[in-house]
Amino acid sequence: MQYNPGWNSSSVNLLHVRAVGPGDSLHYVWSSIGAPAALLVATQSPSSALRVNWSQLLSPSPAGAIWIDPPDSVVYSTAVIFTKLFEFSEAKPSGELFYPTYDLSEFSWDSLNHTLNHTALTAELRGVPASDPGSSFSNGSLAFRVTAYEADGRDARLPSLLHTADSSQLEFVLAGVAPRGNSSRFVLEVATVEEAGAVRRLRSERSIDDEYTPTIFEVLSLVAESQNGSSGLGFLQWKATAYGSRSPRREDGIWCRAQGLQAANWTLPVSSIVQAYFGESLGSTCTISALNVSFGGEEGRVYQEKRYLSWSVLLGFGQPPRDTFSPLVISITAVALGTPLAILLLGSCLVLLAQRRRYSEYEPIN
Repeated sequence: MQYNPGWNSSSVNLLHVRAVGPGDSLHYVWSSIGAPAALLVATQSPSSALRVNWSQLLSPSPAGAIWIDPPDSVVYSTAVIFTKLFEFSEAKPSGELFYPTYDLSEFSWDSLNHTLNHTALTAELRGVPASDPGSSFSNGSLAFRVTAYEADGRDARLPSLLHTADSSQLEFVLAGVAPRGNSSRFVLEVATVEEAGAVRRLRSERSIDDEYTPTIFEVLSLVAESQNGSSGLGFLQWKATAYGSRSPRREDGIWCRAQGLQAANWTLPVSSIVQAYFGESLGSTCTISALNVSFGGEEGRVYQEKRYLSWSVLLGFGQPPRDTFSPLVISITAVALGTPLAILLLGSCLVLLAQRRRYSEYEPIN
């Protein structure tokens, strides 16, 4: 993990996470320059390196300021941008009432270096609006917590996402922010960038197994696929829940819904690492898609009590990991289904034996 590689100032945030394999390497670049964003690059060289031209990156024209060396080692690249936070309340009978939007590219961010933990492989981007007329953020903040992994496993805290060494987890946290309505609900806008030849698709999978995330039976994945659909390139994965507590429990669950994936017909915020890497192709050959992730139930009063909201999402390369039944659940299921079946078979055998013994005393009549 590198903080602002090649730059001594902490006035901006750029975190580079590099994972090295026997014949390849993966690069994650997190930054709050412009809107908060994550750049994901997979290469076929274990010695590939991130290069940053800082003077160009911080200029009004950052195209080309970030690249991977050697360039021909790159096999896949994508980006995820968190652009806006919407707040609205269901004012009856007039319907939904939207408040002024929080543009995340106009936030002021704390130095990420203060939260960087090289041992736990974690860091946190925390910010507040540069202009806050309503003082909603006077006692609160918005944060993105990053966690990298060195091996396969499962996160200890709910929603206990299953991860691989090729993935990282991001936790979106809204803490202490005063809602502007009596029944406010929040919506986070998420945009993705794909180069030519790849397309994003939103998948929803349901399972009867809620062993690791009680009462939650749906997993959503935003998967990048090659246009012929032959392989998965990258993904975002999350469970259909958020939580309203710093130490989440089942009863702290907040309903989470993805409101459709659509082609974005707007330009990305300026001076972002996305523009710095993709350059001119961002407006020509690249495909930009966006979806809204909303938090809160039908009544919209979940956030009011504790003023805390956390939502976890997994980012990675390849296909998203799939949960399977644990040996404990398989054993319990086998016992639960096998015992009645065994009793039924044993009972049938006893009945057949009893019938044979009853009629074995008689000789057949000719």
